[in-house]
Amino acid sequence: MRSAIACLPLIIALGIAGCDKPKPANEQASAAPSAPAAPAIPTAAPAGGVDRSHKGQALPAMPFAQPGGAPATLTSFRGHPVLVNLWATWCAPCVKELPTLDQRARSGPVKVLAVSQDDGPHASVVAFLQAHKIATLEPYQDSKMAMSAALGPDTVLPTSILYDSNGKEIWRYVGDLDWTSPDSAKLLAEAGAPAKAS
Repeated sequence: MRSAIACLPLIIALGIAGCDKPKPANEQASAAPSAPAAPAIPTAAPAGGVDRSHKGQALPAMPFAQPGGAPATLTSFRGHPVLVNLWATWCAPCVKELPTLDQRARSGPVKVLAVSQDDGPHASVVAFLQAHKIATLEPYQDSKMAMSAALGPDTVLPTSILYDSNGKEIWRYVGDLDWTSPDSAKLLAEAGAPAKAS
């Protein structure tokens, strides 16, 4: 009982910042039978919002699956601004922001890559996006969560990272955001290509 009370501030902080560690696979299966199993993401709970402390870092080079399952890397998107969103089907704040991220992907010059951190089959990520009527975002997947690991031990889901056309990080946004808002348009305009408010 004492340990449960002692953990209460941490639980509240994690809920505010984003998703930390997912439920064990057996609990997750009963809560969302169509969602892929979720591995643990070792993280600390940073404060949510804009984080500029990694400005200038290069795109991570590890491979992830593009639509259809073939490997891709973020370096292949160098040459224009890219917003990388790390999300998972088991992460409620991630799922909450997906429709606004999908709309943003249709309305601006910044390329939006939503990269699932689910470890289940690629087809399950495709099915999840279809079931939630996410039509523009493509089903990218990093089933080994190498990208989350490369971004640092403080990475929680959702986290979105804006890279400029040279592949250098501008900022990270920790937690969910309404990507159709004027505030998000101002943030994306920092990439050097104006993003229209929706």
